[in-house]
Amino acid sequence: MQTILIPTDFNPASVNCIPTLCKQLPEQELNFIFIHMFKLSDRMGDLLMLSRRNREYKYVSQEFYDQCELMKQTYSLIKAIKIEFFYGSTVGMFRDYLENAGVNQILDPSFCSTGKLNSNSIDPALLVQRSGTPVIHINTNTPVAELPKRKIILEAETLETLLA
Repeated sequence: MQTILIPTDFNPASVNCIPTLCKQLPEQELNFIFIHMFKLSDRMGDLLMLSRRNREYKYVSQEFYDQCELMKQTYSLIKAIKIEFFYGSTVGMFRDYLENAGVNQILDPSFCSTGKLNSNSIDPALLVQRSGTPVIHINTNTPVAELPKRKIILEAETLETLLA
């Protein structure tokens, strides 16, 4: 079982990495965690209410949820797709999160849509790089054998011309 962390801004196109990851990791059960990272507030009220916080879910569109559901239905390898938020900005906090979530690999943030959701959003690249967790890259070279096959229909006159 592989658990892959995918940094995101919850753009529905963010889910498009899943088919390629499923092809790159065949025969394995996969869990995906789509995550957005926020710096931790230093206000006491925010810290006390952190565990009850759910206002960030307003940034996740119904289209994003629908795309996730479509991927789960399409690929039997997928056991779960989760949506989470990380609050913190230190490598230690991030490593603790990764360990508690059982993350095996992180999708390279350069393959992800990681724009800011608000002023507290942070760029995940530095934490990912320093975490020590293996980073997976999307294979952008599609083998020729996997390209869609096209039927070519020629009229009899055209075929005779080509064969002559």
